Amino acid sequence: MDNLQKIENLWSQIYGDKGQSELNSFIKDLELFKKQNSVAPLDAEWYKDVTVYSLYVDLFNTDFQGLENKLDYLQNLGVSCLWLLPILDSPGRDAGFDISNYRAVRPELLGGKSQDEVFDGFLETARAKGIKVIFDIAINHTSDQHPWFLESKKGKENPFRDYYIWNKDTDKFEDARIIFYGIEESNWKKEGEEYFFHRFFDFQPDLNFRNPKVLVEMSQNFLYWLSKGVDGFRADAIPYLWKEEGTDCENLEMTHTIVKFFRAVIDFARPNTLLLAEACQKPKEVVKYFGDGDECHAGYHFPLMPQIYKALKSESNEPIIDTLSLAVTPEIPEASQWFTFLRCHDELSLELVYVTEDDRKYIHDNYCKQQQWDFRKGEGIASRLAELMDNDVRKISLIYSVMLTLPGTPVVYYGDEFGKQNDVDFYNEQIKLTGKDDTRFLVRGRIDWDEVEKEIQNPETLSAQVYTLLSKMLKTRSEHKAFGRGSIAWQNPKVEGNANILMLEREYDGEKILVVQNFSDSEARVSLKDYNAKMILSNNVNVEGDNLLLGAYAYFWARI
Repeated sequence: MDNLQKIENLWSQIYGDKGQSELNSFIKDLELFKKQNSVAPLDAEWYKDVTVYSLYVDLFNTDFQGLENKLDYLQNLGVSCLWLLPILDSPGRDAGFDISNYRAVRPELLGGKSQDEVFDGFLETARAKGIKVIFDIAINHTSDQHPWFLESKKGKENPFRDYYIWNKDTDKFEDARIIFYGIEESNWKKEGEEYFFHRFFDFQPDLNFRNPKVLVEMSQNFLYWLSKGVDGFRADAIPYLWKEEGTDCENLEMTHTIVKFFRAVIDFARPNTLLLAEACQKPKEVVKYFGDGDECHAGYHFPLMPQIYKALKSESNEPIIDTLSLAVTPEIPEASQWFTFLRCHDELSLELVYVTEDDRKYIHDNYCKQQQWDFRKGEGIASRLAELMDNDVRKISLIYSVMLTLPGTPVVYYGDEFGKQNDVDFYNEQIKLTGKDDTRFLVRGRIDWDEVEKEIQNPETLSAQVYTLLSKMLKTRSEHKAFGRGSIAWQNPKVEGNANILMLEREYDGEKILVVQNFSDSEARVSLKDYNAKMILSNNVNVEGDNLLLGAYAYFWARI
C-alpha cells in the first residue's frame, strides 16, 4: 500500500465519511508538494548513528546567526544532530511550547532579517557540516494567543470554535490527571460563559482532533517545514491528542491512528525524516508509538533516566539492568530507536507513570538538594547536571559514560558539556515574566561565551575537564556503530559480588565493544582474562596484566 492509500485509509478510521472535502483537497496539496519540492530522502536509520545536542537558540547564543557561528564548536565537541527546543512564534510563557504561529520562527531569533534568509541559511550551513537539524512542534495544544484560539473565543458560531474543546462546565474528562500538578489546579479554564480544556498550562488550550480541519492544518504545518529541508520533528505531548469520556485521555487508540497519519504524510513528502515521540510513559506504552514501524521512528526512554541516577547513588548495577530487561523494556521494531538523556532537557523527571513511589522518594531525597529544585511537588528535580553530580568531574564523566554506552541515541543538553550551573537570576526573571513559579527556569539560562571560552582554555577548571572528557567520549562513540545499533549483553556474572560494577558488551556487524564502569568511590578490581581487550577509552583506570584496577567512578571502553 502506498502512502496516499494509507492516508485515505487512516482518515476513514478516524472520521468515517466525515470531512471528505477536506481530505480530497489535502491529497491534491500533497501531490502538488511533490511536484514543487525536490527535497531528497534522508538515509534510512540515520538517527541511530548521531549524537544529539538540545538547545534553546536564544539562550544558547542569542539568535540563529549566533548559533550558526557556534556550529564549528559543536562539531568539534562531537555533535552530529541539533535538537532545537521551541523556535516557533510564541509569547514565550512556556519556553516557546505555547505556539502562536506554526509557520514562523520567533522574530527575535532572526536578528531583524527574513525567515527565508536566516533560517534557510542556517540549515544550509549545518547541512554542509554534516549536522542534522530537528525541532520541537507541539501538536496537542497552542498558545491562547494563536489566531485560531482568539477566533474561537468569539462564540459558538465562529468557525474556529470547534478547533478547541469547550464546555459549559468542568464535568467532562474528569479522569484526566493534572500533568502540571502543583502548578495548575484544573484541566479547565473559564473564558467568558464557558470553559476550555487544557492538559498543561492554562494558557495552552488543547486542540480538538475530532475536527478534521485540525488534522489537515497540523499536517500542512509539517509539510511547510519539510519543504525547508528540516531533518525531523520532536512531536511534543503526543499521548494526549485524542480525548474520550470515561478514560484518562492518554494513549488512546485513536491517538495512535493520528500519529500513523502524520507518519504517512511525512513519509510521502520526505522519506526517513525523523518523527520523534515525546511520550512520558512506561516503555510498554512508549513502544506502541513505534507501531509496526509505521508511527514514530524513535521515542525517549524516560524510565531509564531516573534509574541511572538511582544506580549511581545506590552503587548498584541492578536499577539499570532491571530497567533494560525485556520485562520492562520490550523489543522494538528493527528500524526504531530509543533516545536517551540525563534529564528531560529541563528536569530529572520522576512521574509515577514510570517510577514507583519508593524510587521517586529515594531519588528525590538524594538528589533534590535544595527546596528550590523541587518541580511539581516531588515529581521532578530541576537542576543542572553538574550540580546534581556535586560538581565532581569524575561523577559527571561517569554518568555520561553510562548514557553513551547503553542502547539508544544520546542527547546532550546545552551547557552541560562544560558543567553549566543553575541560573537563579534567570529563574527569578522568568517568574516575573510568566507569572508561574516554574523551577525548570533554573536549568535554562543564557550562556556567556566569553566566560565559557576562558574557562575551557584553563585545564584546571571544571568546565575544561568536563568538556575534554565528554568530547573524547563523543568522538570515540561516533567511530563505533555498535554503540548506536548493537545488541547488549550483561557481563556482570564475571564480577560477582561487585554490584557497583556495570560490565557489558555491545555487538554490531562483527564488532564487539566491552564497557566496564565503577559506580563506587572505592577502588575495584575486574579480571579481563576471558577477553582479548584493546582499550579505546578510559578514565581513572590502571591495567595490571589481565586485571583492571578501577578507581572511583572510573570507566573503561575496549574493543574485543
